[in-house]
Amino acid sequence: MATRMKLKLKTVFVLYFMVSLMGLIYALMQLGQRCDCSEHDMPKDRTISRLRGELHRLQEQMRKSEATKQPQKQPAKPTIFVITPTYARLVQKAELTRLSQTFLHVPQLHWILVEDSPHKTPLVTDLLVKSGLTYTHLHMPTAKDRKLQEGDPSWLKPRGVEQRNEGLRWLREDRRAQPGGDNQQGVVYFADDDNTYSLQIFEEMRSTERVSVWPVGLVGGMKYERPVVEGGKVVRFHTGWRPSRPFPMDMAGFAVSLKLVLANPDACFDGDAPMGFLESSFLQGLVTMDELEPKADNCSKVLVWHTRTEKPKMKREEALQAQGLGSDRAVEV
Repeated sequence: MATRMKLKLKTVFVLYFMVSLMGLIYALMQLGQRCDCSEHDMPKDRTISRLRGELHRLQEQMRKSEATKQPQKQPAKPTIFVITPTYARLVQKAELTRLSQTFLHVPQLHWILVEDSPHKTPLVTDLLVKSGLTYTHLHMPTAKDRKLQEGDPSWLKPRGVEQRNEGLRWLREDRRAQPGGDNQQGVVYFADDDNTYSLQIFEEMRSTERVSVWPVGLVGGMKYERPVVEGGKVVRFHTGWRPSRPFPMDMAGFAVSLKLVLANPDACFDGDAPMGFLESSFLQGLVTMDELEPKADNCSKVLVWHTRTEKPKMKREEALQAQGLGSDRAVEV
């Protein structure tokens, strides 16, 4: 009985094994056969095609939306009006070329160049025309009794007084002639033609509300002069000469709001002011020390330098001229 049972189990096992083996062989054979799956693929292909069409439609809608979208208007930057006195000398063109090419990198700048001359000179006129800048060309001669004579030290008499005041006069008249001129945003800066300016100083001054201030390098016989700031306010000035002056600053060390200039039509530079008081003569009627706006990282960074070009030595030129062999005067330097 037990033996017959074992034979039956063995037979069942063998039959199960054979059926499984045959099924496996059949499946392996089917792997190599080509299958016509078009009936299964058709719904999938239709889905993919529909999705692609939807994507194309959405892309077209986005392109049309971008094309019709109105660009957002950026608020206009306040214009910086730079008033520069200049006078005829051998290095004048070199100085003005360097300065104009600095200004080319400053957006929204209007250069007011005022010659110390009874008329506009061809040299300056031509330079301005070719400069690529927005400019106004003025002229105003310095009175003879105020002019420095050959050999006079530069500090003996204030320079550029009449020219800066002429620039202020033009600016007031021109702005008031514009619609809403008294409320126009802008900044007024007095830039001498021989100084050196970092582009950053112009962005620092652009937000001026009344009078903004910063350090000036290489001035007054010092490495720098600067307003000293405590708690965000100017409390005194770092200077080596008469720190008790109302505003012991260099001309390059401050900028004034256009609105403030227009609101004070009598504010100007006093040519009779004592030595070193020229800046104070203009600022005293406009602002108090407590109202000064420190820039350049609380007046800790020097971004403008009171540089001066060395006067060229012309001994060889003079010797050649004495022999009739001097440089061609038609060549502008």
